[in-house]
Amino acid sequence: MAQLETALFANGCFWCTEAIFKRLKGVASVIPGYAASQVPNPSYREVCTGRTGAAEATQITYDPSIISYDTLLEIFWRTHDPTTLNRQGNDVGTQYRSAIFYQNDSQKQSALASKAALEKAGTYKNPIVTEITPFTNFYPAEDYHKDYYDNNRSQGYCMVVIDPKVKKLLKEYSNVVKDEYIR
Repeated sequence: MAQLETALFANGCFWCTEAIFKRLKGVASVIPGYAASQVPNPSYREVCTGRTGAAEATQITYDPSIISYDTLLEIFWRTHDPTTLNRQGNDVGTQYRSAIFYQNDSQKQSALASKAALEKAGTYKNPIVTEITPFTNFYPAEDYHKDYYDNNRSQGYCMVVIDPKVKKLLKEYSNVVKDEYIR
């Protein structure tokens, strides 16, 4: 049995992030939820106020012998805009901030190095505002958020916001996408 590891990313709406990362080979589970909350076990309604300090995030459990943390980071950077503070598209508020919550020093160093490489390469025209901070807490979201995209694909938000991100993933990272998602 492989030793699984955990990554915790916030890059806007967790419906988008879950839809992307669950499609990757080596990813065992993706749980949408709330990270870095100042309130124990916050609800979606509470998080949406912006007063809990929580970010919509996904907890990704993966097999590092199949997919590396560095590959997860690369996909993280490429599937959202890390240059907008507390915003992803029309989703606005601190709960939609871009953040990497590292679990250990190795993840911290990888996150910092990947951010520095993007900045040095001039990948984005604006400065990267992604937080890279230690893991403090994570609370799973309510059940209706799990598999939201796959269960609601005809919903407007899914078609307009999530579909393009999933299509980008399938096009640019088909080599690491699970076979059942290749179209």
